Amino acid sequence: MEQFKGTAKTLYIWSQSALVQASTEKLKEATGGEVVLENINRLTFATYGESTFDLIVIENAQLTDAFDKLLLLLKPNGKLHLASIFGTPEVFQQELKLSGFINVNVNKDDGTLTCQKPNYETGSAIKLSFAKKDGKTASIWKVNGDGDEELIDEDDLLDEEDKKKPDPESLRVCGTTGKRKACKNCSCGLAEELETEAAQKAKADTANAKSSCGSCYLGDAFRCSTCPYLGMPAFKPGEKVELAGNLLNDDI
Repeated sequence: MEQFKGTAKTLYIWSQSALVQASTEKLKEATGGEVVLENINRLTFATYGESTFDLIVIENAQLTDAFDKLLLLLKPNGKLHLASIFGTPEVFQQELKLSGFINVNVNKDDGTLTCQKPNYETGSAIKLSFAKKDGKTASIWKVNGDGDEELIDEDDLLDEEDKKKPDPESLRVCGTTGKRKACKNCSCGLAEELETEAAQKAKADTANAKSSCGSCYLGDAFRCSTCPYLGMPAFKPGEKVELAGNLLNDDI
């Protein structure tokens, strides 16, 4: 107990009444200050204010004790001393650290355990400033404009190859596929161009066309399934027939 000499106010939490008197006198002699008694079973009903005690001593500590509430009762840098524990020191060390205590030490000689409250009140806050005080960062990219800075001529960044105008055909997105086929939602004009060519081919002259079955002129009832004259009226043999402009277009 010599380590607690000079402690002004101590809370002694007891569980065995037979040891209260002797333990209290021992604490008063070691600390030289005031000692307040409290039964372990009545601690939850106590009305002590926050940061009241410099030292809290528990006669028989258990893991069920509310260490986080004891932290509130201690002043900053106040200490918690466990005179005896029910369990392994490693488990108590972890529980005390999770409750907010620091400097958790185990005395291997007598099995006692002592820890400390940080040097600030629980819930304290401080404003953090991330501003640079030397001002060096702000001046790195600063341009004074007094003419001393050497600037790069932007025209020197381009060579003759960059100045050449590109071929309009190479700018077409549809041309990148390697096939002369318009893309879906074509916007480069290739779709309109292909439609115009298809319309011109649809008007092909069939004057010299020869029938493979010889029955094309008789009408649809006598024509093959692939006959180009399907849907057209009958005509005389040798008569010039022109296919309609919309014949090759899809029905849908």
